[in-house]
Amino acid sequence: MNKSLGRGLGAILEDVEESYIRDISNNSNIVKEIDINKIVPNPYQPRKNFNEKALKELAGSIETQGLMQPIIVIYDDGEYILIAGERRLRAHKILHKTKIKALIVDFELSKMREYAIVENLQREDLNVVDLAISLYELMEEHSYTHEEIAKLLSKSRSYITNILRVLKLSEYVKEKLVENKITLGHAKNLVNLDEELQKKIVDTIIGQKLSVREVELLVKKYKTNLTEKKIEKENIEEINKVELGNIINNIKNKYNLNISKSNNSILINVTSKKDLKKIKKIFNI
Repeated sequence: MNKSLGRGLGAILEDVEESYIRDISNNSNIVKEIDINKIVPNPYQPRKNFNEKALKELAGSIETQGLMQPIIVIYDDGEYILIAGERRLRAHKILHKTKIKALIVDFELSKMREYAIVENLQREDLNVVDLAISLYELMEEHSYTHEEIAKLLSKSRSYITNILRVLKLSEYVKEKLVENKITLGHAKNLVNLDEELQKKIVDTIIGQKLSVREVELLVKKYKTNLTEKKIEKENIEEINKVELGNIINNIKNKYNLNISKSNNSILINVTSKKDLKKIKKIFNI
């Protein structure tokens, strides 16, 4: 992994804020009021869901106090690509404002996905499902390992691994995560269970307000029951095979019939009326 890239992403917000303060004091032209309709969203923005109540509260704060920190954009071919500050931009749109204060930076477009994730992690808790999708795309794009992603975002490796496990969950579970009906701690216990069982346990979590520890015990109980049922089924099938074989051998020996076994079925090859009489006697017909 490029170490300079990791450092730049980890420290870029602090650098931008320091630059903003310095530019204001120097009357720099880098911070400008730009037309909102010329701003296009960051195509790598990991956040898909925005809390409408929180946006309205932010809009109210901006209306009374003004925008305390500008959004961050890249100028590219007559338009501005949003890098950081989508919530602030959305709040301005709620207020029907036509312009917004922006810090225009020189930044590589290839790093936009990393920047968007770092910005969201540092500014506000990112929805865990959106984060998992973004981390996966980031890993695919740059061939990062879990360890490299962890260093990039200043998180533990186990944190990254647990986040990515969310992608193995059913859509129903992901939906409840987005709605904050269950936590990541609850959800990670459901990985590798079938969808029907995942839904059943999630509904139980919500209905009975189960703790993470209670979910661990519940899942363990379900897994134990499933294992016991599987063993019991295998034992029954094995017993059936043995008994079926014994029946076939007895019929062969007693009635001298051409008889064989196919899976759990008995096949009798009838070649004469004499064979039919034997079969009638066997089945008491």
